[in-house]
Amino acid sequence: MSPVLLFCILLAYFALLLGVAWATSRNATNDSFFIGNKSSNWMLVAFGMVGTTLSGATFISVPGAVGRDGFGYGQILIGYVLGYIAVVAILLPLYYRLKLTSIYSYLDLRLGRRAYQSGAGFFILSRLLGATARLYLVVNILQVIILDRLGVPFWLTTLVILGMILVYTYQGGVKTIVWTDTLQTTCMLIGLVACVGFLLHQLDLSVGQSLVQMDARGLSRVFTASPDSPSFWLKQIVAGMFIVITMTGLDQEMMQKTISVKTLADSQKNLLALTVVLTVVLSLFLFLGGLLHLYAPLVGVTATGDQLFPAIVTGHLPPTVQVIFLIALVSALFPSADGAITALTSSTCIDLLGLQRADSACGALGEAAKVRLRKAIHLGYAGLFLLLVLVFKAIDSPSMIGVILKLAAYTYGPLLGLFAFGLLTRRSVADRLVPVVAIGAPILCAVLEFNQAHVFASYRFGLELLILNGIFVFAGLWMISRPQQVTRLATAA
Repeated sequence: MSPVLLFCILLAYFALLLGVAWATSRNATNDSFFIGNKSSNWMLVAFGMVGTTLSGATFISVPGAVGRDGFGYGQILIGYVLGYIAVVAILLPLYYRLKLTSIYSYLDLRLGRRAYQSGAGFFILSRLLGATARLYLVVNILQVIILDRLGVPFWLTTLVILGMILVYTYQGGVKTIVWTDTLQTTCMLIGLVACVGFLLHQLDLSVGQSLVQMDARGLSRVFTASPDSPSFWLKQIVAGMFIVITMTGLDQEMMQKTISVKTLADSQKNLLALTVVLTVVLSLFLFLGGLLHLYAPLVGVTATGDQLFPAIVTGHLPPTVQVIFLIALVSALFPSADGAITALTSSTCIDLLGLQRADSACGALGEAAKVRLRKAIHLGYAGLFLLLVLVFKAIDSPSMIGVILKLAAYTYGPLLGLFAFGLLTRRSVADRLVPVVAIGAPILCAVLEFNQAHVFASYRFGLELLILNGIFVFAGLWMISRPQQVTRLATAA
């Protein structure tokens, strides 16, 4: 299909996003930017969060990884379900009881200001790296299938896309994103179902017949039995549970949308509905991956990993499916970046600069000055996104989903340890030493992983590094703590 036509379709989709943004961001304030005035509809939030949770990395990398891992991602998916149940039962009641705008305010109440800033700092680092890795993956594919043929350089493509995201999030924040994410999730799921249906038609197979063929080729294998393997089933399930607890329950971007719902009960329904939809959608992505690996040999496609899905769509499927794929791909791109920039802006303003604290310099500013500061920070993060996407372009990993999960293990581990210590103990910490513990734990994990062949013989670390990281932080906090009968949180509550 003509790259000019595909580019025009991309512009038309963006114009639709702008229309939604304009309709939802009128009379927006800092409160609507940060938490949507606590008036978001739980059904919209749940549906829109599917797109944010999946992102372009899931859309491209999960199907591409089936050739290497089979349906092994299903082990992680089982853990996801357990993780969402834990967030619904433990974390959401806490956030609503304390009426938090930033979830890291809990660490301030429970452990102290340095713990609070450490938690926010690791969220900012994690979301910066994770969101830009996801953004790079999709921008790079758009570059290959459209922009390279138009002679547009990669850096300019990234700059324009980030400019698009800024235009529709700059004013409305969460209030706008709840609606735009709903639109984008709809388009992404339509694309997924359409691609599955077309491939089944091309292969002339029913769902059952295709599963039989996948099983014959070893593509439908789910569980790995070897304890030494990074993909061992117990490791993957436990890691999947803690990935959700950290990347959803302890993540300001995800919780910013969730706690924008008015009541706790509706917020819990939001996450439970998300769990059901996400399970179905991720299972469908795995099935799509199996179909792609059945179809590729028939048409002579030798691409693997992240390159497989785009290679089949652009080289062997009709124009209609190419258009559906493009819109679905772009729909997977925007939710992973728009919410991240908004959440990073919120966390910086609230957690690091104290925009909502009367005892801080920024908190003493007038409302107009606070809005100007928030917008300046929003622009600054867009610049950082541009820089980091160019860094990932230089690295060019063959499977970005692996990179993203590895980054999460190192950057979300300290958050896991901080919150676990606050929730599971009644001890107070030497607050000034908390940053040392939070930074030291990932460094220790890196040393162990680098030397694992010498220390652990045949054992290899997988996603359990996230849990190990959290344990190191918990242990470090214990060493710098002392018993306390009445916690700061109890006093504040």
